[in-house]
Amino acid sequence: MQIPAISVEDYISKIPEERQAVFKKMFDIINENLPQGFQQGISYGMIGWDVPLETYPEGYHCTPGSPLPFMGLASQKNFIALYHMGMYAKPELLNWFVEEFPKHSKRKLDMGKSCVRFKKMEDIPFGLLAEMAEKMTVEEWISIYETQFKSKLKK
Repeated sequence: MQIPAISVEDYISKIPEERQAVFKKMFDIINENLPQGFQQGISYGMIGWDVPLETYPEGYHCTPGSPLPFMGLASQKNFIALYHMGMYAKPELLNWFVEEFPKHSKRKLDMGKSCVRFKKMEDIPFGLLAEMAEKMTVEEWISIYETQFKSKLKK
C-alpha cells in the first residue's frame, strides 16, 4: 500500500490517526540517529533516507538518475515496515539485529530480507531502532553497494 505524498509531513498526515504518533516517533528516532550525509524525503511511496546525488553522483543502478536508497519507513495496511538495505547487504549487521531484538521486545521478530514488520504499535523497540540507525555511515553504505551490487553488474 503506497501513500501518495509530497513531503514527510504530508505522508504522516495520511497515515491512520491511531498510528501517527508511533510512526512519527519511529521517524524521529531514525532521523536523529542516522550518521550525517543521508538525506530524507519521499521515495518509492514511503519515507526514505538516501545517499544524495551530490555525494554519490552515480546514483541507484535500478533507477538511473535517482539517489542511492538506504532506509525506508512505510505504513502498510496491517503493520509499519522498516526497510534497511544495510541489513540486507551486511550479514554482521543483520545478525546483530536478530540477536538484539529479543532483548528489546517480547514479540517474535517478523522480518524479510531487508524489511522488519511491526504489527503491535505498543511493542516497538525504539532504543534498538536508534542503535541500528547509528551503525552504518554513508561511506560504508556506498562501499558495500559498490562491491556487492554494482560489481555484479559489470560482469
